[in-house]
Amino acid sequence: MQESVAVFLLIGLFAVMIICHLPVTFAMVIATATTMLYLNIPMMTMVQQMAKSVNSFSLLAIPFFILMGEIMGAGGISDRLLKFANVLVGRFRGGLAFVNVLASMFFGGISGSAVADVSSLGKIEIPMMEDAGYDKDFSICVTVSSACQGLLIPPSHNMVLYAMTAGGVSVGKLFLAGYAPGILLGVALMALCYIFAIKRNYPKGDPVSFKEALVITKDAVFAIGAMFIIVGGVVAGLFTATEAAAIGCIYCLLVATLVYRQLSLKDMGRILYNTVKTLAMIYSLIAAAGAFAWMMAYLRIPAKFTGILMDVSDNKIVVLLLINVLLLLLGCIMDMAPLILIMTPILLPVVQKFGMDPVQFGIMLIANLAIGLLTPPVGSCLYAGCAVGGAKIEKVTKCMLPFYLTMVIVLLMITFIPALSMTLPNLMM
Repeated sequence: MQESVAVFLLIGLFAVMIICHLPVTFAMVIATATTMLYLNIPMMTMVQQMAKSVNSFSLLAIPFFILMGEIMGAGGISDRLLKFANVLVGRFRGGLAFVNVLASMFFGGISGSAVADVSSLGKIEIPMMEDAGYDKDFSICVTVSSACQGLLIPPSHNMVLYAMTAGGVSVGKLFLAGYAPGILLGVALMALCYIFAIKRNYPKGDPVSFKEALVITKDAVFAIGAMFIIVGGVVAGLFTATEAAAIGCIYCLLVATLVYRQLSLKDMGRILYNTVKTLAMIYSLIAAAGAFAWMMAYLRIPAKFTGILMDVSDNKIVVLLLINVLLLLLGCIMDMAPLILIMTPILLPVVQKFGMDPVQFGIMLIANLAIGLLTPPVGSCLYAGCAVGGAKIEKVTKCMLPFYLTMVIVLLMITFIPALSMTLPNLMM
């Protein structure tokens, strides 16, 4: 009886506070502390678990990845990626939409941040598409949905977060596993953009001369080089994910200051401020989630949840569909990082019972929560895109419906086709 009340306190209090729009970090801390007081567990246990959660060498990769994204946005790297994408696909009908998707693919392959993608590239892409005759709501939809590729295409600090929470999953394998799903999502979004371009008669882009294309490609080599340094170094075993993030950060700083010369010392104050602000939110979430997860394990909630799902059905397809629906619903009301920290220890044992590899589940989890970044009321990417584009969220959300459908189809392919995620890591590692 006491254990049942404690479970109700932990989950019930947390849910009520989330509904009341209390920050997730405070909701987890208050729910955990209240449950511990009810069970007469010393409060020092919560403090120890919070400290233990952030005392991890692998977590050092996160501030470097965040800093790298900020440097890219301020140092002209994102502009070069956009021009290079235009050389590749800009001349086709709906070409600027293709450029938007491809630029996000390149940007995500370096920074791993969806919000950074929207904030930096969106300021250029959305006005550029509007001037060329594209509808504003469509321009915003393409920008925000394509930004979510950055969560799947490595490097991604969310993959590092999942690897830590899942108990030592190889970051290198996760990086490799994200390539095919991320590229597949980009191709699917391009196909959708082409359908829109034909239906709405969007224009073709201006062709780029061969000489100009060479100049742009040569200029973009330094920008794309960061992706090969980071991922290649991790996969080859030359350095860890943390060391790769630090090296990538230094590389981007050198490129932005010495090669492109668009980053000065006066810009560093703003870049460091934005980095520390984002980092403070993430680390406080990790600490709070550490104590919350310990409390869930103490009350055997993951085991009970596994039993409930098994009682519903022992069919792998049904259970995986239920997990996807659950994650999609949770993504509407919570942000990505806390959901990775909370749901991984609950759902990983369930999918492992059906033979799913933790690496594949990590990609499936991140793809699920990427859609959550685009769904109100919490979708941070959707809000950022509407703010940058100056549009009402209600109108943009309506236009997003075909994009949601496309992303869900890709999500189901990731869920039920293991080879999509596992072929590359199995071949190379």
